[in-house]
Amino acid sequence: MRSSILVALTGVLLIVTTPQAQVPGDRPAGNIRGTRSVALGRNGMIATSQALASAAGLKALQDGGNAIDAAITAAGVLAVVEPSMNGIGGDLLAIVWDAKTKKVYALDATGRSAYGATPEEFAKRGLKSMPGSGPLSVDVPGVVDGWSQLLTRFGTINLAKALQPAIKYARDGFPVQEIIADDWNDAAKRLSQDAAAAKTFLPNGQPPLHGEVFANPRLAATLELIAKGGRDAFYKGTIARAIIADMRVRNGLLDERDFSEHKSDWVEPIQTTYRGHDVLEMPPSTQGFVALEMLNILEGFDIKALGHNTAEYLHLVIEAKKIAFADRAAYLADRDAMAKDALKTLLSKDYAAMRRKEISMEKTGNYKPGGLGATTSQDVDFTGADLGDTIYMTAADGQGNVISLIQSLFGSFGAGIVAGDTGITLHNRGSGFNLTAGHPNEIAPHKRPLHTLVPAMILKDGKPFVSFGVMGGDNQAQAHAQVVMNLIDFGMNIQTAGEVARMRHGGQELSLESGIGDEVRTALSARGHKPRDGRGAMGGFQGIMIDPRTGVLMGGSDLRKDGLAIGW
Repeated sequence: MRSSILVALTGVLLIVTTPQAQVPGDRPAGNIRGTRSVALGRNGMIATSQALASAAGLKALQDGGNAIDAAITAAGVLAVVEPSMNGIGGDLLAIVWDAKTKKVYALDATGRSAYGATPEEFAKRGLKSMPGSGPLSVDVPGVVDGWSQLLTRFGTINLAKALQPAIKYARDGFPVQEIIADDWNDAAKRLSQDAAAAKTFLPNGQPPLHGEVFANPRLAATLELIAKGGRDAFYKGTIARAIIADMRVRNGLLDERDFSEHKSDWVEPIQTTYRGHDVLEMPPSTQGFVALEMLNILEGFDIKALGHNTAEYLHLVIEAKKIAFADRAAYLADRDAMAKDALKTLLSKDYAAMRRKEISMEKTGNYKPGGLGATTSQDVDFTGADLGDTIYMTAADGQGNVISLIQSLFGSFGAGIVAGDTGITLHNRGSGFNLTAGHPNEIAPHKRPLHTLVPAMILKDGKPFVSFGVMGGDNQAQAHAQVVMNLIDFGMNIQTAGEVARMRHGGQELSLESGIGDEVRTALSARGHKPRDGRGAMGGFQGIMIDPRTGVLMGGSDLRKDGLAIGW
């Protein structure tokens, strides 16, 4: 919906069209224009969840850098200006299309647990489940090594140059955006419970308001150390020692060995085909296979004929999600801890066809894992994913390089603690483990937990077609499936595909955005679903599409965030 205003200017009557205020997810389906135009460019494109980060990435492109240079520059800024969502105390994952080799690469820059993180240690402390915050939820942060690895392999600038905009914003301050200010305010009580966090993020005892300028000089000093000393400054130098000292004071488990032995892993992305397109996700310990399993199941239905966001369509998406999440709860863990050939089975078309037969169109079902014999505790689910606080961004350049990147603290302001005077918020990814004996995701030394972060990419005819991601814990995999169908089945452009109304299923509740009407909700209720208001539950989308005919870069940025897609 748009309103028109008549304006008289130098004798000429102009019709000025202005967008009306939109509620995220209030747009219905159909061949509609998004609330903003698709961003276009030929030399470069970047889409992030914060305009200052997009601007920094664009400048890196315009200064002669490539997509990876732009992405790490923007990621550094995001680590400063969206402190509730991400930071250098968190994790990172990325999928890269390299124009030189014409191949796709994937980097797992997530951290591992402490060597001292044994089941016996947690039992000795009287814990029956993993803590959601505090020092025992902190694993080794992977972001800084991830930045370094990506720039070393694919970039044209060094880490010191990439971090300059981030250092400036941390030192001199930045105006706090609207949605970020709201998130900050929601976390104020949590921040106040940790002296270092309060000193860092609650100036004068209060979170900054929308439009206020906030600086983090302690983080600026830390980033300058990384700029001078590289990734080793974080994992083997002054910064590592400061974090470890803070952990000891808090009776945590991380020590020098945990940091000095940390390294990111270059891995093979996992993939499936969906109606002639190759959809790529990250392998375990991330939930990438969940999105692919959903798509494999849904490919057997005539999705386009059902219509976008109809009751029949949404019912199928929910049921496919429930099947895939039952498998996630039973089998997903550090890839070295998963049962042999479990992933191969979960990604197979034959397995999807078998699971598809379990779905009834008339009523919702209760689904068990697929019987792969990989766990003794098939009823164990991972509830911590609802904490998801994350940034997703993507960049592409005129030479053909594309990067899909996600980084996160997991919970809002991570574990709720700041490491001494470093300005670093530590993540709580360790809460992704469980304490169930024999489960593949049981806590163990030097192990990666079940991870919700999933950047994605779609190839068409062996070339990049779409790079995209969606934030928000459990939401990510099920949102990926919906975005892929928006693009491929319903032919939406990159902006509309990310902003139209979505659903999110969790536990016994079905969150629906306002663009999904009462008639659909009633029909879903009749099938046994429990619809509720989904405002604020859908994370945020960023994406870039490469036009296969012209090579033009097309960017989309979700109005659910403060973001911007911009090209040149």
